[in-house]
Amino acid sequence: MANQFHVAHSGKVLGAAMFAGGPYYCAIGNSLTATNACMKFPSTISVLPLKVYTETCAKTGLIDPLSNLARGRVFIFSGSADSVLLQGVAKKLQDYYTSYITSSGAVKTVYNIGAEHGMPTDSYGGPCGVLNGDYINNCNYNGAYEALNHIYGGLQKPSSTAGQTGQLILFDQSEYFKLAPTITYGMDTAGYVYVPTACKNGARCRLHIAFHGCLQGREKVGEKFARYGGYNQVADLNNFIILYPQARSILTNPNGCWDWWGFTGIAYATKDSFQVTGVERMMRRAQGLY
Repeated sequence: MANQFHVAHSGKVLGAAMFAGGPYYCAIGNSLTATNACMKFPSTISVLPLKVYTETCAKTGLIDPLSNLARGRVFIFSGSADSVLLQGVAKKLQDYYTSYITSSGAVKTVYNIGAEHGMPTDSYGGPCGVLNGDYINNCNYNGAYEALNHIYGGLQKPSSTAGQTGQLILFDQSEYFKLAPTITYGMDTAGYVYVPTACKNGARCRLHIAFHGCLQGREKVGEKFARYGGYNQVADLNNFIILYPQARSILTNPNGCWDWWGFTGIAYATKDSFQVTGVERMMRRAQGLY
């Protein structure tokens, strides 16, 4: 979803970080393609038709101009022990981005850590190379910091024992959708936002959106991703507000994934996507623009 949101709104965001993700529009609107080729069989993924779709969407205004995407900064992490989404799939994501972003160092990849599928941290989670139900892995590696520092640059790194001094707030997501968010859009009725004390007290702060993975939303793990994924400690030191929008399960999406194969409609990977539109409204509200 971070990839889809970045491609759709590359004129509004600086870049994106993907942890165990595949290339834009990989599923081509098909759930079987999503769960097979786009997770287990990277050799069957051709980047060319994905680029054709991207460029068609750009020409018709369904995504932002690709000149914005070319200026982005991208971080891609895939654990060498990932049994859910194979590293070769993440490397197709790398191929996709490097076909548009040619600046040296703008696309950073990390493939050499023995992590299972999940968010790598330096302080919380199960053993790094073992799959666990929270999908947070203690790998002695601060994925949130490494990702944010690559995108934004010059950030202070929190210690592995750093606490959280800001406030994690539960907010109503319903107002960002025209119809019932759960039934219609596969969205939870509530999301989280983390506000550091400095931001609450009026400091100028940047905004980062952190998308949870499948089976990792509020419905499945409560606050765990929003509280222990590693972003909040980075936010406290560097004046970031972290927005944690929440998807949830419906009949066509039993694992509470974000829509990356089309269960909400054919425009799922564009600015017209119900989920992308709702999150973009949340982003603008956090910026005081909505």
